[in-house]
Parts: sequence; structure tokens; C-alpha cells
Amino acid sequence: MRHRIVAEKLPDGDTLKEWHMVRGDEQLTMCGRELDPAADEQSDEAWGTETAHPFCHTCGALYLRETP
Repeated sequence: MRHRIVAEKLPDGDTLKEWHMVRGDEQLTMCGRELDPAADEQSDEAWGTETAHPFCHTCGALYLRETP
């Protein structure tokens, strides 16, 4: 299964709150949030790096359970 990382922004629309993991082409994050479809994205290869920080704890835990 391919995953992708999607940004959640604060209400000001400019400031990053945290990154979330999304399964394939789904719209909901793994923790259940529905984010803006036009939000910034990264490959799941960025997980655990500085470019994907801060990261949602719940999404990260679920991603680890699904990824070998």
C-alpha cells in the first residue's frame, strides 16, 4: 500500500500545525482528520525526517504498524 504525507495548517492558513499520513488515494488521514485536498504533500519516504516534523503521533503509530 502506498502512503503519502499531508500537511495540516493552523487557521491562519500559512503556519504548519503538523503532518499526517494518508493511505493511498484516501482523503481521510489515518487518525481520521479530513484535510484540505490542496494541502502540501510529501512522499512517505520523508517520514521520520526533519522535512516531516512535527508529525501526528497517531498517524505515525498506525503507519509503523502497516509498514515493514
